[in-house]
Amino acid sequence: MAGILDFTPAIVLLPFVSFLVALFLGGRLPKGGALAGIAATAGSLVLSLATFFAVSQGRTIDTTIYTWATGAQDALTLTFGILIDPLSAMMLVIVTLIAFLVHIFSLGYMNDEGEVGLPRYYAGLGLFTASMLGFVVADNLLMAFMFFELVGLCSFLLIGFWFREQGPPSAAKKAFLVTRFGDYFFLVGVVAVFATFGTAQFAGEHAFPVLAEEALASGATGEINTFGFAPQTWFTIVGLLVLGGVVGKSAQFPLHTWLPDAMEGPTPVSALIHAATMVAAGVYLVARMYGFYALSPTALAIIALIGGFTALFAATMGVVKQEIKQVLAYSTISQYGYMMLALGAGGYVAATFHLLTHAFFKALLFLGAGSVIIAMHHNENMWDMGGLKDKMPVTYWTFLSGSLALAGIFPFSGFWSKDEVLFEALNHGLGTEGGLGTVLLVAYAFGLLAVFFTGFYTFRMVMLTFHGEPRSETARNPHGVRWNVKLPLAVLGILAAVIGFVNMVPVEELTGMHLTFLHDWLDHGISGLTAHHYLEVLESDFGAGIHAAGFDALVSGAVSLALALAGAGLAFLLYNDPEPTEHTDKLGGIKTVLYNNYYQDEYQVWLATGVVQPLSRAADKFDNGVVDGVVNGVSSVSLLSGSRVRRIQTGVVSNYAALLTLGLTALLLGFGILGGWFV
Repeated sequence: MAGILDFTPAIVLLPFVSFLVALFLGGRLPKGGALAGIAATAGSLVLSLATFFAVSQGRTIDTTIYTWATGAQDALTLTFGILIDPLSAMMLVIVTLIAFLVHIFSLGYMNDEGEVGLPRYYAGLGLFTASMLGFVVADNLLMAFMFFELVGLCSFLLIGFWFREQGPPSAAKKAFLVTRFGDYFFLVGVVAVFATFGTAQFAGEHAFPVLAEEALASGATGEINTFGFAPQTWFTIVGLLVLGGVVGKSAQFPLHTWLPDAMEGPTPVSALIHAATMVAAGVYLVARMYGFYALSPTALAIIALIGGFTALFAATMGVVKQEIKQVLAYSTISQYGYMMLALGAGGYVAATFHLLTHAFFKALLFLGAGSVIIAMHHNENMWDMGGLKDKMPVTYWTFLSGSLALAGIFPFSGFWSKDEVLFEALNHGLGTEGGLGTVLLVAYAFGLLAVFFTGFYTFRMVMLTFHGEPRSETARNPHGVRWNVKLPLAVLGILAAVIGFVNMVPVEELTGMHLTFLHDWLDHGISGLTAHHYLEVLESDFGAGIHAAGFDALVSGAVSLALALAGAGLAFLLYNDPEPTEHTDKLGGIKTVLYNNYYQDEYQVWLATGVVQPLSRAADKFDNGVVDGVVNGVSSVSLLSGSRVRRIQTGVVSNYAALLTLGLTALLLGFGILGGWFV
């Protein structure tokens, strides 16, 4: 390490210190310890920006800072380490910037309401931020898993912050249990990685993605243990096990059901969860170990199909929701589906790009929703709003910036990143032969259709919230918001508008100018962890064999933009009315199904109580009746026999002499009989 990179661990430690300060001293500090959190995240942001600049100068980190367990003959070593490359440096800036803005916003959202338990709230934010930052810089899979679990714990604590009410504790438990289900598979995957490669390092000559690549290239597994499976088959199994944790954390089908309920937590927490921490962790993990996933066409096909289907599935539910945060929750599920689609389609840069843009425009939308909720005295129903455009101009214009980005409208950031996701899926789907190419085209169709629904539900939300006439007394006289609410919105509103300019693929193709800066950024860094290397692996014979078809990016962008405009235009036509009506009622039974989320919650409850519980009861009866019966029966026979034999040991010498005589007589008679047979 050199220079500013020596201070990289402080990026994680500063929010952790704020957690300790708020937890133990928050009750004695002004605003419950908020200022400590703001100072800590500001310090982490400054260090993250300095780290980002250092990486842009070609400096990186891949170092072990602590060894906490070593196996016999150094066969297995468990360490904590720091890995800083272009991907992690970019993610550090995203997390620290949004955490900093969320802390500032919380001053207006939480403190003005006479809220109790503020030290607990700010302690949770600090630990949440520190956990995500530790996850981002982790240099091995086990360390990543540990911080992955800490992120889940923090989300549980913050979603259930208002634990005295009925909804938040239930939502927190649901989030914890559903994501834990996926994390069980992740844990088994971590063990499988160690058992297979003897290491869980992401980078270096002996990193597990490198060992896997070498094994497939040479056809010799060497010291790698694949447990009797063909190497690529076993690597696919391991990758899918880790993917279980990703599906849970990033709320992908079928483990997405926790995320809408998580809206029971404070709105600033929702912004942090959806934009930069909890939900982002899963997608970041796949990107972090993308060199390993690129070796398996089956794993990539499953990732792409899950992502494309989730993007469409969640978007359809967003069109009928009545609460503003519920619409945004389903949009989050859908947008992370796009990221998964890109990763499965070989679009590593596209997925990272959408992760970047989504972080800013989704944080903006949730904080904008929080501003509206403050104004509406914590009423979240959009049908009670209306007419807020002129009463809340800063909130409206920044929220509109985020909405245009979410819908994928040119030239806002979401247009560029979502277009690149769809372009990569289509281009690679057309250029790749076999089942993988077919799956990519199907996933692309899902994602393309979701664009229309995204444009519709986004501008339905905008029209119902800000346009028309006020539909309640609260909307006629909304509560004012202060600078600590407006400042984060202004910063994020600008970023949502311009951050997409870092990677303008269609414009570069049209003009010939070099405008794909993010591609360049991700193309340098640590060997084996670059976009160029991943592309080589994807195109190789032993990898997925993904190839580009040379499709025109301008055509792809035009198609997706047309669908986004069609969806937004339809919402404008239907809801641009002083007294709008709910046109989705015309869907009849379909609306009922969508409003009830395809009855996914009911299905999961039935699965737990109607299938798993009877099976567990049957297993318990078998265990008690058969297994315990056999064990207890054998032990009873042994005990009974022992008790009978024990009676022989009387301690009387004459009895022992009699038994010896009888035994000797029996032996003589036995040998005599046997001797007669042989004669």
